[in-house]
Amino acid sequence: MHTHDLSAWTHSHAFDAGNRAAERGTRLVMVITAITMVVEIAAGLWFNSMALLADGWHMSSHALAIGLSAFAYGAARRYAGDGRFAFGAWKIEVLAGFASAVFLLGIAALMAAGSVERLFTPQAIHYREAMAVTALGLLVNLGCALILGGHAHGHDHGHEDGHHHHGHGHGHQHGHQRDHGHGHHHDINLRAAYVHVLADAATSVLAIVALAGGWWLGWAWLDPVMGLVGAVLVGRWAIGLLRQSGTVLLDREMDHPVVEEVREVLAGLDHGDESTRVSDLHVWRVGRQQFACIVCLVTHDAALTPQRVREALSVHEELVHVTVEISRCEGAH
Repeated sequence: MHTHDLSAWTHSHAFDAGNRAAERGTRLVMVITAITMVVEIAAGLWFNSMALLADGWHMSSHALAIGLSAFAYGAARRYAGDGRFAFGAWKIEVLAGFASAVFLLGIAALMAAGSVERLFTPQAIHYREAMAVTALGLLVNLGCALILGGHAHGHDHGHEDGHHHHGHGHGHQHGHQRDHGHGHHHDINLRAAYVHVLADAATSVLAIVALAGGWWLGWAWLDPVMGLVGAVLVGRWAIGLLRQSGTVLLDREMDHPVVEEVREVLAGLDHGDESTRVSDLHVWRVGRQQFACIVCLVTHDAALTPQRVREALSVHEELVHVTVEISRCEGAH
């Protein structure tokens, strides 16, 4: 059995500048969101707007969730060099993304319940004032989205192109890395914060539409209806984020394209004579775009070595940790 040394990779992928920039952006957005949340909740109560109140409470959960994202960056930085984490502490960020999605689902349920209640017990709404506050909230959300969106783009690009220092001298490798960028896997924690801000912006838009309809057309029922629409939208985003983060946390990625590519490389070792077969294969994520791999082969080929297998797999730079076990069949030649 041969195990590729992971120590150099662990140190080179410690908490980097991209993480620090994302952490700073997340903390700034948390403060801005918290201030806007207080304003919207107070205005929603004062002006009797369910859409505005739902937007404010929705924003409160986001302030908490975004704060959790910022905390996760700090924890990941603190434990980046902790040897107790076999493949690094990066999953702290994924776990924070999962928790944020749970918060998002909870607030969607509260929004739906409040909107249904307001449908049956309508109250007078101060439309002009409520619209002004909602518009302010929308501007704040769009500003926060720009802050986090800029960090997300730079952070993903850095990890996607950051494999040059691993290079094996194959032009194919850089192209392959781009093909499997899958940006939504680069930083689930940052994406969670970004989705929270986008959800805030969406509910602000819905609140403006509801208030405008009530003010200009007299459709008071539109306010709670838009609250329900916002709840459904937020719930859908939350479920998507749960699936994405849950997939990584549960190591349920044997359907990832890199697994099929590993199988193709291993099949190429057989040379068509069926002298080698894969008896066991495990591939799992150990970083945003890095994977570990355990390969067990049964072969008649006496010349097949773990080093040869590892060299064949080295064309895929995202494989940063490869363990190879070879079992020889009787009469191997």
